[in-house]
Formats: sequence, structure tokens, C-alpha cells
Amino acid sequence: MDPLSDVLRAVRLDGAFFFVIEAWSPWSLNIGAARALEPRVLPNSEHLIAYHILTAGRAWAGPPGGTQVCLQPGDAILFPHGMPHFLSGERGVQVFPGMMNSRPERYLEWIRMDGTGESTATFVCGFLGCDAFPFNPLLASLPPMLHMPSLTTGWLAEFPRQVIAESQQQREGASTMLTRMAELMFIEVVRRHLASDGSAAHGWLAGLRDPVVAPALVALHARPAHAWTLSELATEASASRSVLAERFTEVVGVPPMQYLTQWRLQLAAEQLASCTDKVSAIGMRVGYESDAAFSRAFKRATGKSPAAWRRQRAS
Repeated sequence: MDPLSDVLRAVRLDGAFFFVIEAWSPWSLNIGAARALEPRVLPNSEHLIAYHILTAGRAWAGPPGGTQVCLQPGDAILFPHGMPHFLSGERGVQVFPGMMNSRPERYLEWIRMDGTGESTATFVCGFLGCDAFPFNPLLASLPPMLHMPSLTTGWLAEFPRQVIAESQQQREGASTMLTRMAELMFIEVVRRHLASDGSAAHGWLAGLRDPVVAPALVALHARPAHAWTLSELATEASASRSVLAERFTEVVGVPPMQYLTQWRLQLAAEQLASCTDKVSAIGMRVGYESDAAFSRAFKRATGKSPAAWRRQRAS
């Protein structure tokens, strides 16, 4: 079992939402907090991740009052937690202080930032929606700002051009194609972040690289409904119970059995939203022997019963 693929499936990535920025100096663009954009951009998503890929020129990007990074052609920058941020032609300079909280068109919209000078930068920008509740370990482990330089090798080098071409042609199935392209871009950026030396020493992604924690995560994701004990899980990780419990908690942030509970509830939430099976059947599939135990655990984690959660998601 590949835990990263398992999580990406269960948190339901979605988001074929693109626009192009063509900036003429002097320029800046402020993007508001994702929670203010969700109802207008991707109303069916619980959370928005904003991203920008520079295709020409040079720019600076970062949160207001925080550190900006310099973007070169082929660089991507993501804001996984939906924080407000701005892009500008000069470091720290906000020419237009207002936030962009309007809704671009579903298909590609060209936004021209009109200055008085020359064209200095062109971006392909977009939003990726995902589930955040009740448990998204990947999202929680990503930094507030993720700069990925030089996406000029492999298939990602063609991503901005393909997005523009697909959006402009508006052929049948364009929405699905754009959604899949955005998902693949995000997955590849996460994979490169995971492989980089600069990835964090703590968090769920760090657990995938840890020699003790990784085998335990693989086992839990392979058989989430199994009645795991700490001893059995320690055998899978080739470690003692105390070593596994201490290392897992230190790296991932919660003990192994608590992580298993959270992951079972995320799997249940995904199934409640995507199928019409009985609540009791879903509870049994994710590891709960009784409907009452499943309902108590789910309500404790989400504040809603499984049936109420399903009704809310359906609406």
C-alpha cells in the first residue's frame, strides 16, 4: 500500500480552475484568504490551495508582511493552507493594495495587470480544492508556502502550455481534463518536496521517510479495518512497542492508535459522501464493530453524526 496515494484518493482532490496573469510594470496582485474565495471559486470544496507557475519574466511572491521568494520561469509556488499572499514585479512593492476576491471564469481568463512599462511576467494560476475534514494528514504536513523551482524537466514542463491550450479549445471533456492535470501537477510537486533535502523532519510526510514510522504507516493504510495492537504494529515496523510509540508520536504528532482512529474516520467521511451504503456498513468497513461505537467516534471528531454529515455533503 502506498500511503500517499491512499491519502490523495481519500481527500478528494478537485480543481480545474485556472487563469493567466500578464503583468506590465509596475504591478502587483493580492490574493485573499482561500476561505473568502471558496464559495465563489469551488463551492463544493472544503479547502482551497492556490498555486502560480511563472512562464515568463521574473516576479516575487509571498505573504503580506512576510518573506517573498524570487520566481524564475518554470518555478511554481503553492500556498497549501490558503493564506493571503501577493505577487509583484519588485520585491515587497504592492502597487495595488486591494485583494482579488472576485471569481474568474471557469475556463481560462486572461487578467492583464496594466502598468506603464514593459511586460515583465506571465503566470498560469489556479486553485485546487480538497477535503480538509475530518482528517487530512498530507495538508497538515505541508508548509504554509511551498516554492518548487525549475519545473522545466519531465511532463511538468508542458503543464502551463497544455492548460492554456485545453482551456482555449474548450473541447468536450475539457473540465475533467483540466481537473486531472491540476491534480497531477500537485502530486508531482508534493513528490518533489518529499524527495528534497529541505522537507521537514516532523509531520506526516516526514513519517513516510522514517525507517521506523514508514512501515507502520504502510501497514495501517493497507489494513485500516484490522484490529491493530501496538505489539502487532511494532512487529511490522521491526521495533519495540516503546520505540515505535515514541518515534511515531515524535514524527507524526499523534500516537499510532490515535492516527489509526483519525484515518478510519476520514475513510468513513469519504464513503459517506460518495456512496449510499448504510452507515452501519460503512462503519464496519473502516473497523468499527458496532454502529453505536462508530457514530460516537465520528460525532466526537466532527461534531456531527454520520447521517448528518452525509446530508450536509449531499446538499
